[in-house]
Amino acid sequence: MNKYITPKQLLATWLLFMMAFVAQAQVLKPASWSYEVSKKEVAVGEEVELIFNAKIDKDWYLYSSDFDPDLGPMVTTFTFQKHPSYELVGDIKPVKPKKKYDELWEGEYTYFVGTGQFRQKIRVLQPDLQVKGEYEYQVCTDVTGQCIPFDHTFSFTNKQIKVSGVAAKPAAPEANTKAAAQQQPQQKQPQAQQQPQQKQPQTQQQPEQELAAAKVPDLATAAAAAASADTNTAAAPVASTADEDTDAAETISAIPDAEPATTDDGLWAFMLVAFGSGLIALLTPCVFPMVPMTVSFFTNSGGSRTQGILKAVVYGLSIIAIYTLIGTIVAKLFGADGANFLSTHWLPNVLFFLIFVVFAMSFFGMFEITLPSSWLNKIDAKADQGGWIGVFFMAFTLVLVSFSCTGPIVGSILVASAGGETIRPIAGMLGFSLAFALPFSLFAVFPSWLSSLPKSGGWLNSVKVVLGFIELALALKFLSIADQVYHWGLLDREVYLALWIVIFTLMGFYLLGKLKFSHDSEVKFISVPRLFFAIITFGFVVYLIPGLFGAPLKALSGYLPPQTTQDFDINKIVRQSNGGSAAVAAVSSELCEPPKYGDFLHLPHGLQGYFDLEQAKKCAAEQGKPIFIDFTGHGCVNCREMEQNVWSDPEVLKRLRENYVIAALYVDDRTELPESEQYTSSYDGKVKKTIGRKYADYQITKFNVNAQPYYVLMDESENVLVKPIAYDLSVDNFVKFLDAGVEAYNNKQQVARK
Repeated sequence: MNKYITPKQLLATWLLFMMAFVAQAQVLKPASWSYEVSKKEVAVGEEVELIFNAKIDKDWYLYSSDFDPDLGPMVTTFTFQKHPSYELVGDIKPVKPKKKYDELWEGEYTYFVGTGQFRQKIRVLQPDLQVKGEYEYQVCTDVTGQCIPFDHTFSFTNKQIKVSGVAAKPAAPEANTKAAAQQQPQQKQPQAQQQPQQKQPQTQQQPEQELAAAKVPDLATAAAAAASADTNTAAAPVASTADEDTDAAETISAIPDAEPATTDDGLWAFMLVAFGSGLIALLTPCVFPMVPMTVSFFTNSGGSRTQGILKAVVYGLSIIAIYTLIGTIVAKLFGADGANFLSTHWLPNVLFFLIFVVFAMSFFGMFEITLPSSWLNKIDAKADQGGWIGVFFMAFTLVLVSFSCTGPIVGSILVASAGGETIRPIAGMLGFSLAFALPFSLFAVFPSWLSSLPKSGGWLNSVKVVLGFIELALALKFLSIADQVYHWGLLDREVYLALWIVIFTLMGFYLLGKLKFSHDSEVKFISVPRLFFAIITFGFVVYLIPGLFGAPLKALSGYLPPQTTQDFDINKIVRQSNGGSAAVAAVSSELCEPPKYGDFLHLPHGLQGYFDLEQAKKCAAEQGKPIFIDFTGHGCVNCREMEQNVWSDPEVLKRLRENYVIAALYVDDRTELPESEQYTSSYDGKVKKTIGRKYADYQITKFNVNAQPYYVLMDESENVLVKPIAYDLSVDNFVKFLDAGVEAYNNKQQVARK
């Protein structure tokens, strides 16, 4: 028997140990902070900048400090303690944060990815400089659907900033008074924000991942970031004092350099849509007749068949190169910042709306979008030169000649990609051109396939008209974005839906031959494919109609205005009638007593519950029900998504309403606690003075978790009934979770009775 431990065994043992260690470490700290100053030596009366640097891990983002605190997400705030040795000069400034319009919050917010920086100017008034304070912030990730609020302290003293050259005259009392007046928080602390009832998903849908499966790698990354966090910079570093010895080194999670809502899956999906658009472009009257003509030219050009096939392949590659070059130019012109401007500002969105309407009018046959004939003549002359260069210019000629049909489709792809990362225009054009060029090369290799192509005819124009209806419907999306950003009130949800219903109804009648344009051929009979397209179109219209009365239409939530803009919502009216006229009965039947903080905190979907754990425990004991704890936050995007997509399900609502006492514990609410309820945390030694800090500390100390959303089922004695869960958009999983909690609670009660 071998008495020695082999290297392989040692490695396996170490891996098992590390996995067990990481599996227990549930408190995420995904980013690090460091502090510096703009200059190390100053004289009394001079100004110096305090610099706060955040190093943000991949797949996380940190909200900035310069957007409306009442919007929803938790803004970063810095609070400076009063001291006669300095005065603040202006407000704290974030350095070049990114901007984004979010349809859930219905407004624009700023954020940092990768790294973030905040700067605060101060004027030194006395040699014994002491600048202390605290900062609060929130970080989120779209990968696992988590949001985490943090708060830390900071300290700058004359150990970091050497003060010399004392002024001849002491600081005037007025200056000290001014300094004291300015030692106030530099950001308005938001009160409890109202929770939106409807989430509009972003352009790229967030991936649904099981949190448990994602925790180990995430924690490993966070641990590595914490271990390698660099708290020193090229400028003078901030001292680590006794007041903040652990704060300066604490890590925070942050977002990647890409847009937070953009994923590789989303990019591939966009390329697939662009590929499909290329296939549709082939069916337009400008392109379809060109396929057999072009292929016949290559197969009957007088050379060998191999040479003809090779030229056809080069022809297809030239088409791909031309369109991809167009996408590259768009990407270079706009870049990431330009793309964000295009996707959020009212001017480009209104312009895109008008462009799409013009595209639709062109497809309807009102006019043709054509390029100058001089361009076509010059390119066509180049194509006549023959050779490989001639093949390239033949491809260029096709691109220009087909512009009246492909221009609106290509423009739609480029406009759709403008709101995303820089690579999207290139990827979109690559997908479109690949589908567009593929038939020319394939039919050259297999010329016998040409006989299977349908003949040109009026059906090609019908394809254009149908595309016109689709362009018109998509145009409303851009006008809707501008309408939401600037609160014009032009396209409320029911108005938007009414227009879509009319557009697609007319499209259905057109497919049935009941609606004709001047250039349409007479439809003597309806083909089977056309009938099926009409059935699909009218089926879509029927699906839209309940949305006029408040149906959520979850499959289209990314394209529709928020449900909060809808005036007539039956679900809301029913909830209000049940909980409005019979408010007293509702409280007596569902709640044991009026909830604390119920005047500014609310549960979604008309649910009744508490926002204080002690109240929930007391009511659970009285009613003999388990407690459903929802660790949530005003700025938690994924909490709202869970409420909209999972809690709204009738089976989930029924269980929450009938089987549980609900306790929604907000970890980012800044409402001050009564002095008798304030306490010093055993976790970080800090005094917890607000509702948010109290329950954020409770979540960490009780469950060793600091991310939201997080759902816990427990009894009135705080015994956990089943394993808690987090962000998971599966309704079935959530129902099973709730049922398992009830079963576990009933089993405990039976054992207790025995």
